[in-house]
Amino acid sequence: MKLNNLSFGYDSFAVEMAKLKNEKHFDYLVTIIGEDFGEEGLGCIYILENTETHERTSVKQIAKQMDEDYVLPTITNLYKGADLLEREVFDFLGIKFLGHPDMRRLYLRQDFKGYPLRKNFHKDYGYSLEDDVESGLTSRYSIDKHGKLVEEKVPLFTDDEFVINIGPQHPSTHGVLRLQTVLDGEVIKRIYPHLGYIHRGIEKISESYTYPQTLAFTDRLDYLSAMMNRHALVGVIEEAMGIELSDRIQYVRTIMDELQRIDSHLLYLGCCAQDLGALTAFLYSMRDREHVLNVMEETTGGRLIQNYYRIGGLQDDIDPNFVANVKALVAYLKPMIQEYVDVFGDNVITHQRFEKIGYMDKENIISYGVTGASGRASGWANDVRKNHPYAMYDKVEWEQVLRTEGDSMARYMNRVDELYQSLHIIEQLIDNIPEGEYYIKQKPIIKVPEGQWYFSCEGSRGEIGVYLDSKGDKSPYRLKFRPMGLTLVAAMNEMLRGEKIADLITTGAALDFVIPDIDR
Repeated sequence: MKLNNLSFGYDSFAVEMAKLKNEKHFDYLVTIIGEDFGEEGLGCIYILENTETHERTSVKQIAKQMDEDYVLPTITNLYKGADLLEREVFDFLGIKFLGHPDMRRLYLRQDFKGYPLRKNFHKDYGYSLEDDVESGLTSRYSIDKHGKLVEEKVPLFTDDEFVINIGPQHPSTHGVLRLQTVLDGEVIKRIYPHLGYIHRGIEKISESYTYPQTLAFTDRLDYLSAMMNRHALVGVIEEAMGIELSDRIQYVRTIMDELQRIDSHLLYLGCCAQDLGALTAFLYSMRDREHVLNVMEETTGGRLIQNYYRIGGLQDDIDPNFVANVKALVAYLKPMIQEYVDVFGDNVITHQRFEKIGYMDKENIISYGVTGASGRASGWANDVRKNHPYAMYDKVEWEQVLRTEGDSMARYMNRVDELYQSLHIIEQLIDNIPEGEYYIKQKPIIKVPEGQWYFSCEGSRGEIGVYLDSKGDKSPYRLKFRPMGLTLVAAMNEMLRGEKIADLITTGAALDFVIPDIDR
């Protein structure tokens, strides 16, 4: 969508945002984009959705400059998901959010010099190779009665609290995620996520790359949603440029997206089992995932890094055997899905470990912005393919899988049912791929018209979105990815209060996050 930002002014910003949420029901905070707007100054764009009508709107707010500091009111009192989103903006742009309970860097070291997404940031500021010393304190900012910015140092832990680290080397954090966990005996009191161990500065690098060069990043974010990640990026560029795609391109993209979803969900079912100590189910799902990757590899040449979509279409046409192989794969997988449930999903131990664990109700799920199958397990119909259709998703019949239990078991079973839906979507398309161009030729140097756009797809773990701010050049002025996993990690603190340590492993497995997607 092309953004036509609302603007309220600094003094009325907090009140107007509250009205949008409470009176106009814009209760889903899609993302917060921090940006250096040049002469306007630093600021944020907030993308919001009404979860009843699925209408979306955007709000642009320039930060108030106070000497060398930039400040904005926090919206953590309205949207719980704003906690980590505002910390990300602070980390990369240095905007301090007044009233935020934990204003620390989120991805970079606490002693990092400068703010990378400011246009005046210089690479020679340097990056220390010494140990990152953590003080155990956080900062809260406010304005005193004299109109001065005041920083209050607040301890994260009391002297008698027992703190352990789950990760970043723990196998069940699925990558280099560190969860600083405060315990009372074996019971979890709260969790502080530490991110950025695999942060690569993708959004900053993109500002100096041409548009085709930025495509290489997408498959290396959530590598189990490689197709959907790139679909979101090429989608926002194609929408901004007004490119009309052929039906053949749309059919193939839809099929490939669903094959990628099946690939991801199969690995999910296996990893859930492995995290709980059941190796057999992992071997079953990995065995069948190989068949999916074989079909995709024949056309794309890749198994993990696909590099298949491009601006204007596809890298190449589908393999001559693609249709036959996909039909054989669908016929093979249909009876196999029940096998995973028989071996692991319906096991009495699985029920005991998953049911009523990591519970979160619909209202809080929306407040945190937990999208994908994990959000739908609490009854929130958030599927981007239904609410904001793209490609061929509004031309085929399929059901959005919903449950209301809101626990880890519901999140697991949602993925099982979504496998059937993905196969059903593919069945309707595979015999009807029309003739036509697989690529709409573009100019050698691609320039996007001036403006701001946001485009999203339904990834394997939720909404993967891309914000693009173009000044009409061959490189983006600002490119922002909405990661699927950041809100999942943000919700774990509230999900796990009062639960046991073992339940942290269960909840993490059921939420299904991928660390490079979070860290970018």
